[in-house]
Amino acid sequence: MNLTKRTPIAVQQLAQNLAAFAIDRTELKELLDAIPENSDLNRTSIEYELQILKILSVGWAVSFFMPTADKNKEALTEMFWEFIRELSQNISTLTKTTTGQSIDYFEILKERLDTYLTILQNDPGKAQNPADVMGPAFADACKCKDNAIAILTGTKMFTLALGAVKEYLNTVKIDDIKLN
Repeated sequence: MNLTKRTPIAVQQLAQNLAAFAIDRTELKELLDAIPENSDLNRTSIEYELQILKILSVGWAVSFFMPTADKNKEALTEMFWEFIRELSQNISTLTKTTTGQSIDYFEILKERLDTYLTILQNDPGKAQNPADVMGPAFADACKCKDNAIAILTGTKMFTLALGAVKEYLNTVKIDDIKLN
């Protein structure tokens, strides 16, 4: 049996690392580069929605892969979303400054989350494997419903993000939160 030592990490650092991964654009660029040049997809829309999907997928991964009984799960989830809220405020401010248009990026994330959850709840049979739902829902969000390339791109982002978070969580041991 091959036992690997898990690296200890503070829950706040773990949340910060997950938030940094959620906004990292490496996979996003790779997925965009895989779209054929002759595709009629709106790359700007795909890029925008991919970033949203990646952020949401990382948040879901914590819920999927951390045991419900883990006493750090709630704190990790709250800290992760607080980091995302701060990043969203920066995006909103930057957008206002550069374009003059006011947006609330965190509200956009919440709305998209609600949309994805509604789609999952409306088809409980497919909810057993959310990747079957996320690709088509992503394509719909990109205004290219039923486009095979968009569906595949969304499905890949969802599964890549979940897989990366699962792998990362398996390599760390969260330092216990001290309860008074």
